[in-house]
Amino acid sequence: MPLIKEADSGTPPSAATEVVSLTIDGQTVMAPAGTSVMRAASAMGTAIPRLCATDSLQAFGSCRLCLVEIDGRAGTPASCTTPIADGMVVRTQTPRLAKLRKGVMELYISDHPLDCLTCAANGDCELQDMAGAVGLREVRYGYDGANHLCAEADESNPYFTFDPSKCIVCSRCVRACDEVQGTFALTIDGRGFASQVSASQLQPFMESECVSCGACVQACPTAALTETAVIEIGQPEHSVVTTCAYCGVGCTFKAEMRGEQLVRMVPYKDGKANRGHSCVKGRFAWGYATHRERVLNPMIREAVTDPWREVTWSEAIAYAASEFSRIQAAHGRNSVGGITSSRCTNEETFLVQKLVRAGFGNNNVDTCARVCHSPTGYGLKATFGTSAGTQDFDSVEHSDVIVVIGANPTDGHPVFASRMKQRLRQGAHLIVIDPRRIDLVRTPHIQADHHLPLRPGTNVAVLNALAHVIVTEGLVDEAFVRERCDWDEFQDWAESVSAPANSPEASEAFTGVPAETVRQAARLYATGGAAAIYYGLGVTEHSQGTTAVIAIANLAMATGNLGKLGAGVNPLRGQNNVQGACDMGSFPHELSGYRHVSDDDARGVFEALWDVELDAEPGLRIPNMLDAAVQGAFKGLYIQGEDILQSDPNTTHVAAGLAAMECVVVQDLFLNETANYAHVFLPGSTFLEKDGTFTNAERRIQRVRKVMSPRNGHGDWEITQMLSNAMGFAMNYTHPSEIMDEIASLTPTFAGVSFAKLDEEGSVQWPCNTAAPLGTPVMHLDGFVRGKGRFMLTEYVATDEKVGPRFPLLLTTGRVLSQYNVGAQTRRTANVAWYNEDLLEIHPEDAEQRGVRNGDWVSLKSRAGETSLRATVTERVAPGVVYTTFHFPQTQANVVTTDYSDWATNCPEYKVTAVEVALSNGTTDWQTRYQSHTRRSRRIAQPEPAE
Repeated sequence: MPLIKEADSGTPPSAATEVVSLTIDGQTVMAPAGTSVMRAASAMGTAIPRLCATDSLQAFGSCRLCLVEIDGRAGTPASCTTPIADGMVVRTQTPRLAKLRKGVMELYISDHPLDCLTCAANGDCELQDMAGAVGLREVRYGYDGANHLCAEADESNPYFTFDPSKCIVCSRCVRACDEVQGTFALTIDGRGFASQVSASQLQPFMESECVSCGACVQACPTAALTETAVIEIGQPEHSVVTTCAYCGVGCTFKAEMRGEQLVRMVPYKDGKANRGHSCVKGRFAWGYATHRERVLNPMIREAVTDPWREVTWSEAIAYAASEFSRIQAAHGRNSVGGITSSRCTNEETFLVQKLVRAGFGNNNVDTCARVCHSPTGYGLKATFGTSAGTQDFDSVEHSDVIVVIGANPTDGHPVFASRMKQRLRQGAHLIVIDPRRIDLVRTPHIQADHHLPLRPGTNVAVLNALAHVIVTEGLVDEAFVRERCDWDEFQDWAESVSAPANSPEASEAFTGVPAETVRQAARLYATGGAAAIYYGLGVTEHSQGTTAVIAIANLAMATGNLGKLGAGVNPLRGQNNVQGACDMGSFPHELSGYRHVSDDDARGVFEALWDVELDAEPGLRIPNMLDAAVQGAFKGLYIQGEDILQSDPNTTHVAAGLAAMECVVVQDLFLNETANYAHVFLPGSTFLEKDGTFTNAERRIQRVRKVMSPRNGHGDWEITQMLSNAMGFAMNYTHPSEIMDEIASLTPTFAGVSFAKLDEEGSVQWPCNTAAPLGTPVMHLDGFVRGKGRFMLTEYVATDEKVGPRFPLLLTTGRVLSQYNVGAQTRRTANVAWYNEDLLEIHPEDAEQRGVRNGDWVSLKSRAGETSLRATVTERVAPGVVYTTFHFPQTQANVVTTDYSDWATNCPEYKVTAVEVALSNGTTDWQTRYQSHTRRSRRIAQPEPAE
């Protein structure tokens, strides 16, 4: 399709319901009160010239180009900052206005390089457009006087350049950094002729507080801020709207192309999850799609000690199918299984679980949600009746109190975090419950009302202490509970949390959170208005992860913070389609739509359509598969788009499980860490090369559209279909839309979903069915899906992972803004300029005791294993706590995490590992052996010369 040009009305819309009438250029116009004259004129098709105005930012009135004449008013007011009034008569084009505008434009152009023909923004420059719009043909002032034409460009950022010689100081970039991103990295330094855009305190962009979200680049009306790719490739010629393949926010982008070459990803204003914003990953970090390390040809080998051998697709598929069939014939139907991908589309994920259930004949299918949000599925389904968050992202704009627990939105979900920060700046209150001092605790213009720096592993104790205060101080919303919840279960719960053992004073000894802080936070949450809880993996990745999710649900029900805007329980999903992977039936005990495999009626619907008998018994979870492999009972695994060797806990045990298997098939973009133990490698396709849908953290189903041909030759759904057909279970889809039609026919919550509807509406949130044909933004409006909300007891049980003399510190893990998950994508982009190795955060007290200084190599040792990395001494962590990331295989941080897991779901306890830190000379023996094994396992045999 041609390049999509989004309409820009100059100023944001008015929220007023009152409509006023005015006359613009002789035409009667009706618009909401508070609308700017500029926007009202735009609605009737009149584009008033402008440079500083755009409808993604508040009106500023600095460029003096949008002047108009209004009857009865002196002068020529700016149309962007002038609100309409009933009976107002406006003229947008008169000789006087034309002369003024032309004069203003002359001043701009007199201090601007006249290099339009060679400028990267040629054809996409608002300054150029406005010069034409006002009819400017010459500049009377000359170029001999003082100017800024020799200002030096800042090329420090790998993704965009800043050329101050082309800056017109319109402040759009500064305002975007404020109003859209909320980072305040940019400002206007100096006054008058000396005014200039400054990153932080006149620093290069890469040394400033800039987070490279791209909002400034998008806002710039000239070539002052320009993407490097546009400079190198040229202006795009066509675009396709698609969905980002990074985190669970699910941002919508315009992929702007030249032929099949991607030029830039531009946030789409109509994207309901991101509202035209982006982060450094989604906006810029797409270069991995064409990275030289990407594998494009299938490969096989008989043993993992052999070099890889490139083969045809037909040979690779035939070999994988024959191996799985051989294994099942020798070891039984349950000896093989599959893992679906939270990075692939709903349609691709659905086919993998279908292949396992109907083709393999068992339920041995699992997904990465096992190791991140499986407690969410269990806990929210048990209490509310649905395995997903309750709100849409827009809901945060109505929150009076925001609780963030076990999540770091500014790093993990940055676009949503920007919206959250805007609401906080408007006056909403914030409670942060986290062992670390994350950015939200204190950043420019934002400070948490309360930070509860709990000791890792004590989430449930803190949540019970909050509940204790709410119940014992009479802060329960009794009317809500009596009407919407089971009263008897509530009373049992209230009696339990009211026990003295759950008081803030009693729990302070082991949580480390002052009792008075807990009490104040509880009162604020219960009485501060609409209160929303947002949580992440710091809640779920614990031995009591499910208990903590249930405790959060209990708090929301007890205070009536459900079924309304601004409230709710909201899990911040990690990967782009982890919600969708769960929806599609990727757990061994559930079919799509979260129906248990033992449900005869639900299973019968699938059996009738697929013409096969399905197993009524749940299959193996990922940890069970690995355990069974070590024991010799599980022999074959098909892994779609996951790197379990780097992402799953206790790396040594994962490696042992994979090494014990006879056929491991990895389908991915790169030879990842898991592929070190693979026998078949099937090259996957990127999100840029496929059609389908993703479902984000707010249950929003969005289209993914192909913008280029698959470089590997096939979409991921086609690869699964080929494997299924080779194994004797026929699949005959011709397009992913047909797979979605099947999903809709089998899954009640997706019954109204189709590609046609998504193309028409942009996106919908499930449940989408006859009862809610356009989806459900806010859940549980009139009642819970399960009927009455269920209060459940949440006794705090300390983890079995204990500190002691050998391992006195507690390790917790997380992510950074510039890197994503195991780093397979972002490590192959310029994002490594910000973060190119895992670092260990350690408190100054703990560092001093061990003689550790900033940048020192340290060993990180636990009961499970040992690795080494560099240290960062910081007060972000409390004494006794250390923190690191898991983005780089050189570190393999999960070699130290244990196999302790959640009691209900086996979600690993990544967030609590007893460790010791000591000075080191560099990599450990284990790292040296691992890196040597990796080099050997990635050898690719050279093709034999033709005879």
